[in-house]
Amino acid sequence: MKKSIIFALLIVLASFGVSAYFYPQTPETVASHWNIDGEVNGYMSKFWGLFLMPIVSLAMLLFFWVIPKIDPLKPNIEKFRKYFDAFIVVFLLFFLYVHLLTVVWNLGARFNMVQFMSPAFGVLFYYCGVLMEKAQRNWFIGIRTPWTISNEEVWDKTHRLAGKLFKITGIIALGGLVLPGAAFYLVIFPILFFSLYITVYSYWEYKNISRKHKNL
Repeated sequence: MKKSIIFALLIVLASFGVSAYFYPQTPETVASHWNIDGEVNGYMSKFWGLFLMPIVSLAMLLFFWVIPKIDPLKPNIEKFRKYFDAFIVVFLLFFLYVHLLTVVWNLGARFNMVQFMSPAFGVLFYYCGVLMEKAQRNWFIGIRTPWTISNEEVWDKTHRLAGKLFKITGIIALGGLVLPGAAFYLVIFPILFFSLYITVYSYWEYKNISRKHKNL
C-alpha cells in the first residue's frame, strides 16, 4: 500500500480517535452547523455530531481509492497519480481540521467558526489548483464538462486556466482571517464565479476548436 494512502488512513483513524476520546466530555446535544456570521444554527445528537465527520471521511477515502481502479481512462490517472494521492491527504486533513474545530467548540471554546475555516478552504482550493494543472483527461477528477471530456485539447486548456483560478481562489479565501465579517463571501463568491467561468470557457474553447477543424 502506498505511503500516502497509509497516511490518509491514519488521518481518518485520528478523526475517530478524537471523537472517542472526547465523547464522555461532550454534551448530549452538540452544535453541528454555523451560519455565515459564525453563529450556531444547527444541532445533532452527541453520537452523530462526533462521528458523522469521521464516517464521511472514511467513505471519501474508500471512494478516492476506488476511482483510479474503475476509471475508463485510468492510464491517464497514473500520469498524475502522485498529485491525486497528495490531494486525498489534503482533503482528509481539511475534514480533520473542521472536525477538530467542531469538537473544540462543543467543549466550550468560542470563536468565529467561518473565520477559522478560511485558511483550511484556502489551502484546499490552492492545492485543487495544483491538481488541476497536472490532471490528464479522465472521468472522475477535474473539470468534467461534456466539452473537456470530448476533446483533449479543450481539457488541457481548461485545466491550465482552472489551475490558476483555483490558486487565486485559495489566496482570496485566506483574506477571511483578517476580515472575519467577509470570510464567508471570500470563500463562496470566488469559487462560484470561477467555476461558472471555467464551464463557459470550456464550451467556448470547444466551439473554437471545432470551427477551426471544419475550416481545414
